[in-house]
Amino acid sequence: MLFSLIIPVYNRPDEVDELLESLTHSTYEDIFEIVLVEDGSSLLCKDIAQKYGDRLDISYYYKDNSGPGDSRNYGMRKARGDYFIIFDSDCIIPKEYLSEVDKALEQNYVDCFGGPDKALDSFSDIQKAINFAMTSFLTTGGIRGGSEKIGKFQPRSFNMGLSKKAFDASKGFGNIHPGEDPDLSIRLWNLGFETKLFTNAYVYHKRRIDWDKFSVQVNKFGKARPILNSWYPRYNKLTFFFPSLFIIGFFVSIALLLIFNFDYLLQLYFIYFLLLFLVSSYQNKSIKIGFLSLIAVWNQFYGYGLGFIKSYFKVIILKQKPQEAFPELFFKI
Repeated sequence: MLFSLIIPVYNRPDEVDELLESLTHSTYEDIFEIVLVEDGSSLLCKDIAQKYGDRLDISYYYKDNSGPGDSRNYGMRKARGDYFIIFDSDCIIPKEYLSEVDKALEQNYVDCFGGPDKALDSFSDIQKAINFAMTSFLTTGGIRGGSEKIGKFQPRSFNMGLSKKAFDASKGFGNIHPGEDPDLSIRLWNLGFETKLFTNAYVYHKRRIDWDKFSVQVNKFGKARPILNSWYPRYNKLTFFFPSLFIIGFFVSIALLLIFNFDYLLQLYFIYFLLLFLVSSYQNKSIKIGFLSLIAVWNQFYGYGLGFIKSYFKVIILKQKPQEAFPELFFKI
């Protein structure tokens, strides 16, 4: 089996340098190829690709900007392999990664898999706090952190595998972003393909974002979910409503305290945030990161929750077309 690593990139040559450097240390003994797709960047990574040309099998392509989903599709069409592995450019790949994927596919082959993400010690404190918010069992149920206590796993495109057979059948990613990865997962299920979480196939995901960018990102995640629910109502879950209910409940608890001096609901929030602080401080061995994790989780729930409510009202209640209600979520391809 030939693995083709598909990496879309937009104005991130330094990230690509780190990613490719990490791949030079791979313990995987078979041949694999790397397909770099420059998505209309003004800061090119072509020189970075050439820098590693004598150590890695790299193909470099430049195309007009059309978004990450279409760029991944472009790379998969150009690739030689029969199994594609998709990374975001802000990932660093552990040396055992490809060996773990190869072993997992031999033991339990699936046409689409996803892996979790972790934080390196070299990451900033904010990056570590955001990683905690996105991977902890206290926030997302631990899915991105490696938990398998779920019915059907929806791989995320920062760390995702897809067979050529599944790509040809599904035609790859759609033009919604974010949300293109769960959209693809659901279409694969409807075509009869299976997806699975490979817990040992993790990457170090830098998430090159500050608080403002993180808030914008999770807000878009929230907007995308009701759109996906409208497309695929069979796969709607009550858990998708949780961040919105969390935010509404928080402000209701404040109102109850101010109007009726009723503080029991607010105490539950205090206990939850205290637990977040303690778990994050312990896992990261840092009280500072514990405090930053509270900011990260609040931004995560607040941004996602408001985005979800806005999208639910427009798309589900008012029946607006998603492309008209939220044109910023759709690339023209």
